[in-house]
Amino acid sequence: MITIALPKGALLEDSISIFKKAGLNFSAALLEDNRSLTIESECKRAKALLVRNGDVPVYVSYGQADLGIVGYDVLQESDLQVAKLLDLQFGGCSMSLAVKNNSDYSKPTDLPANCKVASKFTKTARAYFDRLNLPVEIVHLTGSVELGPITGMAEAIVDLVATGKTLKENGLSKIDDLFYSTARLIANPLAIRLDSDPLRELILSIESLKD
Repeated sequence: MITIALPKGALLEDSISIFKKAGLNFSAALLEDNRSLTIESECKRAKALLVRNGDVPVYVSYGQADLGIVGYDVLQESDLQVAKLLDLQFGGCSMSLAVKNNSDYSKPTDLPANCKVASKFTKTARAYFDRLNLPVEIVHLTGSVELGPITGMAEAIVDLVATGKTLKENGLSKIDDLFYSTARLIANPLAIRLDSDPLRELILSIESLKD
C-alpha cells in the first residue's frame, strides 16, 4: 500500500483533488466531522497521513510516507533528503521582504547594516541577505511576524504573502520578492529507487495531469 503525506490547511483541498484525478480518493479527510489523521483511499490501494505542512518532508524523508505534497517554502527551509518530483502549480504565494509603509526603505539595500529582520523562515532569510552581502540579525518568530516592525523590534520581515491583505492591514508593504512558492510533489528517495510499479504509475499519472 502506498502511503502519502498530505498537508493539513490551505493546501489540503487541492492536494486531495489532484490525487482524486489520479485515481485515489481521500475526500473523507475534508468532512467536517473527520478527526482521523489517517485516511484510506476508497480503492484500498493507498492511505493518507494528515500532517502539518512543515512535517511533510519529515514523514517522507524517514520513510513513513512514500510521497508527499508540501510548499516550496518548506523545502527551502528543510535539510532533509527527499526526491523533488513535480511543481503542482497550486497554493501559490510569494516569499517577500516587507517593511513599514512610513519607513525610508524602498529596496533591500536601503536597510541599515546589522538591523533586525523578523521571520519564521530563518534559513531562507539568511541565505537571501548573504546573497546581498548585507549583514543583518535574523530574529526567529513562530507567530505573527508583522508585529516585529509594528513594535519596533525589527526593521523588516521575511514572510509568505498571498493576497497582501495582512500586510496592508498592519501598515506594511513589500519591497522585494525572494521567490514564488507553490505546492510540490516529493518522494522518499529509497522508495523511488526500489521503483515499485504502483508508485511509478501514480507519479506518472499525476505528471500527466499537468500536460
